[in-house]
Amino acid sequence: MTAGTLAVTGDDVADALVNNEPLALLLATLLDQQIPMEWAFKSPSRLAERLGGKLDASAIAAMDPADLEAAFCAKPALHRFPAAMARRAHDLCRQIAEHYNGDAGSVWASAGSSQELPGYGDEKSMIFLAILAKRFTVRPDGWERYAGPFADDTPRSVADIDGPEALARVRAWKKEQKAAGRSKQD
Repeated sequence: MTAGTLAVTGDDVADALVNNEPLALLLATLLDQQIPMEWAFKSPSRLAERLGGKLDASAIAAMDPADLEAAFCAKPALHRFPAAMARRAHDLCRQIAEHYNGDAGSVWASAGSSQELPGYGDEKSMIFLAILAKRFTVRPDGWERYAGPFADDTPRSVADIDGPEALARVRAWKKEQKAAGRSKQD
């Protein structure tokens, strides 16, 4: 995987992990709901620390779910709903272990035949594809169509963030959309 250009957290170590470790990117995107983006994208780094310094999909899949939940719930919690998100992260890692030989990067390397990822609905999948295209230059044929509105130049999601100024633009745009009663896809 080519290193990415996401700069969401303000923490160089956390941003480097998400930009260089496919599982960290998948987990951060999974966690990016109902919490600030910075928190979601910093959580894989915190999880790695709690698991001995490394993220490994097969090792996480083999964990007792209660142990992963404890890692998510330890202070500071990795999400607003740490127990529920620990279960989703466990399911995601099981899917990666079982269908991708534990290699999270294979999820997009074999995009044409990929399995649906636990915790990834339609919109999250579109955003993830936009992240790959815009921040990692992974652009499968037709990616713009599959990423939908997230493929454009409007600063509407984490896929459009490469630093503090971009983060501020995305936040301002989302605030305007919300005030107008519109969604990220409008």
